[in-house]
Amino acid sequence: MHPEQQYLDSLRDILSDGEKVPNRTGVDTYRLLGLTHRYNFKDGFPLFTTKKVWMKGIVHELLWFLSGSTNIKYLVDNGVNIWNDDAYRYYKGHLEEYLDKDTWLEKIKKDEINYGDLGPVYGKQWRCFEGGNDVPGDPSVVDQIEKLTYSLKNNPTSRRHILTAWNPAEIEDMALPACHVLSQFTIMNGNKLWCQMYQRSCDMMLGVPFNVASYSLLTYMLAQVCGLEPGGFIWTGHDCHIYENHIDAVKEQLQRSQREFPKLILDPSIKNIDDFRYEHIQLQNYDPYDSIKADLVT
Repeated sequence: MHPEQQYLDSLRDILSDGEKVPNRTGVDTYRLLGLTHRYNFKDGFPLFTTKKVWMKGIVHELLWFLSGSTNIKYLVDNGVNIWNDDAYRYYKGHLEEYLDKDTWLEKIKKDEINYGDLGPVYGKQWRCFEGGNDVPGDPSVVDQIEKLTYSLKNNPTSRRHILTAWNPAEIEDMALPACHVLSQFTIMNGNKLWCQMYQRSCDMMLGVPFNVASYSLLTYMLAQVCGLEPGGFIWTGHDCHIYENHIDAVKEQLQRSQREFPKLILDPSIKNIDDFRYEHIQLQNYDPYDSIKADLVT
């Protein structure tokens, strides 16, 4: 079975058996709970082919997370606007000055302060996780990525190679609480790095293809800097949903057949995860169907 079939089967199951529920966005969803997909990298890099998935956005977002930034300027400067609505909503809720969205966006491009922030989202949690104690130098402040790479290199059989973005002490300060909450890394068969990620809220049409590729890319990057081989990725979703206004797009996608996954190539000279740049990450032989338009619900 082609590994993308797992994803397509989940879409079909949600359409046929999903429970219709309201949510904070005002657009109802159809949902199922507790789905799991497994992708072995020997089958290629899991960038889905039944619609084109935007690899440029995936790479820039992941590099942004790894940088520790919580401001969208880097993304905007690189033509990635997927966080703009969340950042603008956060801006309107935290500053007294009112700006229309276009004016606000221009201020971000000009690198003016107080614009484009999202609160302590993924980058903050990955690189500076705080346990609610503001004492300078407190050991509860953790660079999780640094700690993760160290533990993979120095304690390879550990069951504690964990990265989390869910910080109860800072949830209320985030523009959007983490959807991909926790990932765990394990070295199998001596040198194959696997990742399993748990996602609390899963936009199956737009978000999940992005998330699968993003954490697979992170696994490849960690494997390289830790002297390992990329093994595979396991995705686990809790609330797996299709928005009502995505149903026609999903049905269009389900009429298509999978194609061969592409190959991911990393610049082998990169030995520190903080040294990766966009140009160090390339795809070979990605031949998807055309993209399918569906509005991002925020």
